[in-house]
Amino acid sequence: MYKGKRIAVVVTAYDEAAFVGRVIETVPDFVDRIYAIDDSSPDESWDVILRVAERINAAQASDATERALPVADGGDDRRVVPIRHEENRGYGAAVKTGYRRAAEDGMDVVAVMNGDGQMDPEILDRIIDPVVAGEVAYAKGNRLSDPADRDAMSTFRFVGNAMLTALSKFASGYWSIGDPQNGYTAISRDAIEELDLESVTDQYGFLNHLLTHLNVAGCRVADVPMEAVYGDEESSIRYVPFVRFVSLLLLRSFCWRLKTQYAVRSFDPAIVYYGAGTVGLAGGLAGLARAALRATTGTDGSTAGVSSFVATLLGVVSLGTAIRLDAEANEELSVPCADYDGDREPDRDPDDRAAGQYPPER
Repeated sequence: MYKGKRIAVVVTAYDEAAFVGRVIETVPDFVDRIYAIDDSSPDESWDVILRVAERINAAQASDATERALPVADGGDDRRVVPIRHEENRGYGAAVKTGYRRAAEDGMDVVAVMNGDGQMDPEILDRIIDPVVAGEVAYAKGNRLSDPADRDAMSTFRFVGNAMLTALSKFASGYWSIGDPQNGYTAISRDAIEELDLESVTDQYGFLNHLLTHLNVAGCRVADVPMEAVYGDEESSIRYVPFVRFVSLLLLRSFCWRLKTQYAVRSFDPAIVYYGAGTVGLAGGLAGLARAALRATTGTDGSTAGVSSFVATLLGVVSLGTAIRLDAEANEELSVPCADYDGDREPDRDPDDRAAGQYPPER
């Protein structure tokens, strides 16, 4: 137990035989249950998980202080629950498996620590505190908020992450939340049960996609500053296909969020400005290109060029207005790094809808 809450950690593993055992072993003692999810690894990750789980569970059984927690698999009292996918389903699927099992077992807060050893167990309390306090429904690490925290991050990683951060702000509506690729997260059981997890991708874009679904569900999200940590592990992500896949996923997520929030549930002028801005900017830039082409062939295109410039300018202004309206509409759902102090008491009733556990009225 931690501050009166039952805490679970989902440890995901795919080709992490060299690291996953150590990750499980270093999960803090205040965590009640660890769900070690092997996504059908081709290496010895599953064997490592079973060995470590057996050792920890044996020590747990011999401890005089037993945990009496409700579980879904017949009432055993294991601290480490090994779960293996029969076929590789993706990072998101592994996290969702852990989420569902933890919710079924009555865990109050569920954190995620990847099996690659990049997530410092010493700061787990910092990650889960906003959720435990009832301030937010979801908290995540942010390695980009402080230049000192991202010293270990390569320029390539930083630039790619910054680009995905910008795209994720559009898609998710969390305009003050950064580092969307950070998988060091915590979520409340209420949020897990509120979300339609089947609609969230199973692939590596899961973290970005989940943010959009959290926003549409009206969940408050907090950023927690943390240092970037990298060791000898090698990422299994192929970056070009990954960026292409996630970019298209975010575009679809953006359109779905606007339709759901600003057209289906209730009308908001932000959707009009987004539409007008997109049409104006695309049409204006295309017109400027045609005017430039005419100029190279000696044809007078000044009138068309001026009109296209005006259309481009109006498009930029419309998009800026749309972003401002969108950010204002979602401002209460974001808790930036600088605004959260883990030692302060929550300023709202954790059982109230406004605490971020349930969707507010829109």
